[in-house]
Amino acid sequence: MKRRLLATAALLASLAAGAQEGPARELYIRGAFNGWGTDNALAHQGKGLYQADILVSPGNHAFKVGSRDWSDEWVADTNKSITVAPGTPYRLATQAGPEDYLFVRQTGTYRFTVDASNPAAPVLRVARLETPQAARSADPHAGREAVAALTWPTWDGKQETARFSSPDAAATLRRYAHSTTLALRDPGPQHSDYAEQDGLPRVRSGNLAFDALFALAGAEMRLDAVSEIRDGNYNGGAAIPCACFATGEKWHYVWTRDLSYAADLGLALLDPQRVRNSLEFKLSGWRKGVDIAPQVAGTRDGLQIVQDTGSGGSWPVSTDRVTWAFAAEEVLRTLPPGERTPFAQRALQALSNTIENDRIAAFDPRSGLYMGEQSFLDWRDQSYAAWIPAHLAYMSTSKSLSTNAGHHKALSLAANLAREHGDAALARRYAGWATQLKSAINKELWLEDAGMYSSLAAGHQDGAAMHKFDWLGQSLAILGGIASDKQAASILARYPHGPMGAPVIWPQQPGMPVYHNRALWPFVTAYGLRAATRAGNVAVADAAYDSLLRGAALNMSNMENLEWLSGQPLLLDERNPSLIGPVINSRRQLWSVGAYLGMVVGEVFGVSLQDGALQLKPFVTAKLRREMFGASSEIALHGLHLQGKRIDVRLRLPSASQDNGVYQVESILVNGTRSGERVPLAQLQDSNQVEIVLGKLAAGQQGIRRVNADPYAEGGATFGPREPLLAGLLHGPKGVSLQIAAGGNEGDVTYSVYRDGKRVADGLRAGSWTDRGAGAFGCYAVQAYSPASGNRSHHSMPRCVDAGIEVAVTDPRTSANLKPTGPNARFAAPRLEGWGQPGDRYAVDRITVPAAGNYQVQLRYHNGANQVNLGISGGVKWLAVKDARGKVVAQGVVQLPHAPLAKADTPTVYSTPLAARLQAGRYRIELGDFYNMSYLDSNSSFSAAGGLAGPSNRFDLYGVRLLRVN
Repeated sequence: MKRRLLATAALLASLAAGAQEGPARELYIRGAFNGWGTDNALAHQGKGLYQADILVSPGNHAFKVGSRDWSDEWVADTNKSITVAPGTPYRLATQAGPEDYLFVRQTGTYRFTVDASNPAAPVLRVARLETPQAARSADPHAGREAVAALTWPTWDGKQETARFSSPDAAATLRRYAHSTTLALRDPGPQHSDYAEQDGLPRVRSGNLAFDALFALAGAEMRLDAVSEIRDGNYNGGAAIPCACFATGEKWHYVWTRDLSYAADLGLALLDPQRVRNSLEFKLSGWRKGVDIAPQVAGTRDGLQIVQDTGSGGSWPVSTDRVTWAFAAEEVLRTLPPGERTPFAQRALQALSNTIENDRIAAFDPRSGLYMGEQSFLDWRDQSYAAWIPAHLAYMSTSKSLSTNAGHHKALSLAANLAREHGDAALARRYAGWATQLKSAINKELWLEDAGMYSSLAAGHQDGAAMHKFDWLGQSLAILGGIASDKQAASILARYPHGPMGAPVIWPQQPGMPVYHNRALWPFVTAYGLRAATRAGNVAVADAAYDSLLRGAALNMSNMENLEWLSGQPLLLDERNPSLIGPVINSRRQLWSVGAYLGMVVGEVFGVSLQDGALQLKPFVTAKLRREMFGASSEIALHGLHLQGKRIDVRLRLPSASQDNGVYQVESILVNGTRSGERVPLAQLQDSNQVEIVLGKLAAGQQGIRRVNADPYAEGGATFGPREPLLAGLLHGPKGVSLQIAAGGNEGDVTYSVYRDGKRVADGLRAGSWTDRGAGAFGCYAVQAYSPASGNRSHHSMPRCVDAGIEVAVTDPRTSANLKPTGPNARFAAPRLEGWGQPGDRYAVDRITVPAAGNYQVQLRYHNGANQVNLGISGGVKWLAVKDARGKVVAQGVVQLPHAPLAKADTPTVYSTPLAARLQAGRYRIELGDFYNMSYLDSNSSFSAAGGLAGPSNRFDLYGVRLLRVN
């Protein structure tokens, strides 16, 4: 915080100089319209006046005034978001706070003006500029003979069309023009040009549109292949050399999960070296001079996978860094042997260090599951209960399906690599953990009544698997062999699909804009397609093919996301501007590009590498044959290069059928010789001709759940109810009395009560209910249920009957190297301010436990090192409980994630708990260091806490609590 205040002072001084015509400091308008990047600099106009003219598309756009490295960020109100009215002046606070918003109905140029003539009180004005109407562009397809069109119906009874043409249809490498009638997300023409890329495969299907869309994905892959990357939070916003894959048009950095899923879906097959470079960029060892606690596992250098900045200060609130394994496994299959060996050795070391520390910091032995935020669904408000962002410790201890599927993949790959490198003991260790994890996922997260896996089990003091579902997690469970064939068939038949495809979560969250909520994401759709082809579900595969083709064709790009019921890249709801979305949307999003390439190569043509062999398992449905390849008797994939060998694949198609099903492989010829579906790479030549003849149409599975609704209407069958509130809890002679508050629900909604994660009551109405005969140490949560839709809410924040034993930092039993400070206007209670340097001491002695039982030991704290959605500075410490003889009776990692800031009376929260079985007697609690992501060298240039100024694992500490539970 001190560093930020100094930077702000320096900026104000430079603005003052600017007002006097001296040198000016760089500032930028950063928002959802430019990927929060630095494309829109505020140019100094003289006398402290700064301006930026920005072409902004329709939407409700979040933005801030910020410096390149985010050391300064200015907003209109540090407590709440403000929607700016054009022409109205807003005094800016020169400190961090919620985003401001600009609502735009029609694409236009907006002038953002910051008047810093009084540097201590800068003023923002936004004005729409009058711009002449652009002349109508010429038809890009005029005069061309090779023209094709694809048309889709819209949700409101109209239709949208994409047209394609080529001036050189007979060329080896074609050029294409592509136009659309869809209103595009970002400003620009309704047509584009691109070409097939030398060194990448190309398709000849008899359908110019299908061939063009594959070329589009290849061209976008090349655009995402960069020589340098950048992000405002790293290296002062300056470029970082890296022959890597950037994340998309608006995202110029390498993010672990985005890269990994993109590579797994298709990029590793086509450019393994660049994927390997990107994977290497997401590995890091310790920073120089950092003291590492003895409890930390792994090799001395600390090489491990980087968890990106995120919820509550990153790892281990979020633990899906293990998704790195999906990409690593594909790269290991596709790299030439000489490059594979050194990468395999490094991958095993990084995976092992990651696995061992995740086992210490994020594994729950009671459930057998790993804790942490859902993978990819990392915008807390979008897919968690509304109370979670203020109490992120509960997110830390929740267990999600998708993240656990990632841990299963990491364990399985590490076991295989250990076996390959001759470490049989390590291989057995990780293989055993993988087997146990698979069993735990099926025991703890499978919901028999839903026929699907729960997306997540609630955090501590609850733990129940909730009736919340996500398409990525379900798909990864199928593909990872976690789900049985019976479970896979049930999931595919029962997960809901809208008219444009499957949403990434189900049901939708009320009161939330489109992003993860109310959205389909092409890369998740591609995993659903892969799961459907694996299990033979034709209906789900057809829905995915249609969704991916439609999205790329009508948007002229492989977009980040789309509203799920309309398929729109932006659903402009003027009645509810706060619900407009997708909130941000980038063209050529890397995992969407990988998804499309993988769809064609991996599913349509069925080409993949598996255990040293070329695998050939095409999945051509009757619908795809009719609608995409109806004019052709064969389709071909030319110029695919795998481990230095060229492979051309020709699929011979049977006559089109009006029935539904998938065509079975009748025969395979490789270089004229009959073959099975697996061909050892050693048997391939430098150039290979593969011919696959498709024959009989098999019905396959046809189960699919279809849903539909007005995309502008909240509620109904596609939304869940709001989570209720447990407003009161009292233990009395007749049991435990609960006060259930509706939490904003109206109409026919009932409530279920959970005690210690088990449902003990259903069908209740809001008001009082008594759990008769219950003991004095239960913990309760409440869930809302809509009989009309069958959908359930998230759980309320849990409450426990026991009041707990609290010891404040001012208690004489406390010993620490820092003295308590406060209280004052912002902090209502005394605290150890900024406690947590590696050498800091904190202990509480002579804590009397009156009776034997199960206890949860928690720290009361506040961590304001960064906002709840940012940073690498979540508190991660080692807590030990010792009995009167000094024997350790419980020990482990506790987490103290970022918590919300307030101007006055900053609220305190509790850490994740350390479970302890204690006897009656006296105990001592000691707190020591562990580590967080700020200890890694890769974060040494991070602009905020934990970066340039050194690691940050500090927070304000208020005391300790022992809570008795069942």
